[in-house]
Amino acid sequence: MNPETIDLVAFDEHHLDGAVLLSREAGWPHRREDWAMLLTLSHGFVALQGDVVVGTAMLTPFGDNCATVNMVIVAASMRGRGLGRKLMDAALHACGARECRLTATADGLPLYEKLGFNATHEIRQHQGIPAPLPADAANDAIELDWVGSENFPAVAALDLEAQGMDRRPLLRLLAEAGRMVILREAGRVVGYAALRPFGRGEVIGPVVANTLEQAQSLMSFLIASRPGAFLRVDTAEWPELSPWLSARGLVGVGGGIVMDRNATGRQPPGPAKPFALASQALG
Repeated sequence: MNPETIDLVAFDEHHLDGAVLLSREAGWPHRREDWAMLLTLSHGFVALQGDVVVGTAMLTPFGDNCATVNMVIVAASMRGRGLGRKLMDAALHACGARECRLTATADGLPLYEKLGFNATHEIRQHQGIPAPLPADAANDAIELDWVGSENFPAVAALDLEAQGMDRRPLLRLLAEAGRMVILREAGRVVGYAALRPFGRGEVIGPVVANTLEQAQSLMSFLIASRPGAFLRVDTAEWPELSPWLSARGLVGVGGGIVMDRNATGRQPPGPAKPFALASQALG
């Protein structure tokens, strides 16, 4: 076999170990379990040089109208050869006419712009071991509780309203891998947040709420449930939430640019709907 030959094939379980090595080379924290969860939901594509994984891309469909592209990685030794473009072409072919979203690094931004993606907003990543939380003032109007199966339809409806896509398969996997909390006001479920193992610790997100105070209450509940744990939060509401997270020991360590292609005209979630994407929920 010509060592310069690159084959583009469908991602399956046999490629998981190679994908983990590739993401580690890129400095990404994903474990084999994180890749496997994503593969369960996605159409994956792998670039192989012989038996070595030298590139990946994942297309995760959410119903017939939306999808996300995740884990676009090219080995350092293979960059500059158009491999990223080939992987993206495969992912976008699988996407079809759906609206497609991704979170871009600075390196990937020029390629995605050439492929018709437009920047919508910035996210900031925070991580660390939180300091003990101060006692919050009691709010008798807010009720927090762990999610049970009876609450799942309300969680899915809130997520659909905030994200504009049906992510029920993802939400079920997040609930199986970790835990979810709901927030009620006047007996009505108005917010939720998820916590699950990810990378070197755990990740909080998605977080969906109507107000900043509600989002902070949800995250405070999850932070208090995991004393001493290494936690990560990615948020689009960084002007308001970044100072609050930093004060709790979750320092800012970077971020990315959320981009959209074939947009439907619906505006992305904004200040009226604080939310935090759990490592973009997928990667």
